[in-house]
Amino acid sequence: MMGLPLLIAISCLFSLTPFVNALSNSVGRPMVVHESRRDIPPQYSHEGSPHPETLVSLRIGLTSSNRDGLEKALFDVSVPGSPSYGKHLSMEEIKNYTSASPQSVTAVTEWLAEYGISDAQLETIKVHDYLTFSAPVSAANHLFDTEFHSFVHAPTGKRAIRTSQYSIPEDLRSHISIVYPTTSFDLSAPRGLSVSYSNVKRAADGEPLEVESPKVDPSCANTITPQCLQDLYDIPKTPASQPSNRIAVPGLIEYWAQYADLQAFLERLRPDMPPNTTFSVETIDGGTNPQGPDKAGYEANLDIQYTVGLATGVNTTFISVGPNNTDGAAIGFLDVVEYLYNMTDPPQVMSMSYGYEEWWLTPSLARHICDVYMALGARGTSLVFGSGDGGVSGAERNDTCTEFLPAFPGGCPYITSVGGTYSINPELSTNFSSGGFSGYFPRPSYQEQAVAPFLENLGDTYKGLYNASGRGFPDIAAQSHNVEIITGGETVYINGTSCSGPIFASMVALVNDRLIAAGRPPLGFLNPFLYKNTQIFTDITDGLPNAGCGTGGFNATVGWDPITGLGTPNFRKMLEAVGLPSDN
Repeated sequence: MMGLPLLIAISCLFSLTPFVNALSNSVGRPMVVHESRRDIPPQYSHEGSPHPETLVSLRIGLTSSNRDGLEKALFDVSVPGSPSYGKHLSMEEIKNYTSASPQSVTAVTEWLAEYGISDAQLETIKVHDYLTFSAPVSAANHLFDTEFHSFVHAPTGKRAIRTSQYSIPEDLRSHISIVYPTTSFDLSAPRGLSVSYSNVKRAADGEPLEVESPKVDPSCANTITPQCLQDLYDIPKTPASQPSNRIAVPGLIEYWAQYADLQAFLERLRPDMPPNTTFSVETIDGGTNPQGPDKAGYEANLDIQYTVGLATGVNTTFISVGPNNTDGAAIGFLDVVEYLYNMTDPPQVMSMSYGYEEWWLTPSLARHICDVYMALGARGTSLVFGSGDGGVSGAERNDTCTEFLPAFPGGCPYITSVGGTYSINPELSTNFSSGGFSGYFPRPSYQEQAVAPFLENLGDTYKGLYNASGRGFPDIAAQSHNVEIITGGETVYINGTSCSGPIFASMVALVNDRLIAAGRPPLGFLNPFLYKNTQIFTDITDGLPNAGCGTGGFNATVGWDPITGLGTPNFRKMLEAVGLPSDN
């Protein structure tokens, strides 16, 4: 599992006089620590104190006026059987919950004015409201009762001004949710979720598998193609019919989707589809989508080829996120969901194969991002993420960690996290599938009944290495080994939950197409539906444990487990669960 955070903008120098005068006249207030981090991330080194006149750009996220009300509204529209099920909210209705109160705007603005900051701009066009401003480092130090330092990222030479903790006035705790970028650092290297690729077709244990199945071609034991998935999960080839039905596929960190590679993929692996079937492109934050073999990104090609090539006929949009982000430590991660949220008619499904290790984000920033997922889910969008590829060590395999490292956003309760499997008869859990329990988010009610038996059977095993009361992930699983794609004109085979995410997202999009055709709303936030309809999954009870942190990790077992979740989906059973005919 992977992702990316931001750099504070370092700008020109200017006179400190107005701020010095304001500081000498400001009224002292009791301060409390609002956010802190334990360690400076690897590959960053302390460079010293920046010049006191160095300008930093900061954003204060204001507390939503009724965050709990939005969560209730989300579950009201997402829990099958609820009177409001499927009655998704408009942007205006959500903003009634997430807007800052006038009292919060006034209180924080007056506090800034005490420090000579009178030009803070109020932003209200996103899910949360923000006050943005620039100030010299010396003023920021006084404002947040901290000391900002300069850090350099060794691999890139980029510099960042950060602090290990900051404080805010005690009487403003109810008005401020987050200030960034303050304690958040860029990831050491931007990464997607795919763990490896090669031109050698091998099963998870390094050897081809022998398999007998009357339904699935034996070659699928070694190479996964759209045909394998259609046979394995009962996914139809029948084209979708509803033009309003859409999937969004974000692309980050200069991974670009290639038209020529998609055409070659369709000609080779979906010959029943028109080879000129393509995708649309939208860009944010200065994003681009250049073409050419040297521009091909395996992550972007994987995501596009297994949405366009599996969700037959569903309109697919590749959203290229550039470097000019405005979302603080999230490097476009937050911008892209804000972008979808602000659409008049957002896509019904978003499939995203990027993320973070949870510890990399402060709890406040993780909750801030997660609440935007909540808002987009309330609008009717299903958010599907690969769970990550480091087993119990989170983003990538790590045997030096002394406690399990949950992945983000896998631990966010408002998204659907998809783990990985391999083999076909039976399907088995794969050793890299990230899974476990969030250290930041409590276990939501919709999964309590499913998770409790696993924890009871686990007993004291790994006691103290994970948060037993945390949100469990993944929610479900799908194939993630030796998935065939075309990239740069070459055939390669991908391992990773980057594969399983778009596979399941495509199935959701095809269910949505049938629902829309029947005059019904799309599925929206999926998890209450999934946990109420466990019969739609094939339970994965055996396979490789998701090792990490010097342990064997968790095992697949009967019922939910933190490696394959509820199991792998069946499209016909999904249709039956929503009350639609199951014939393909």
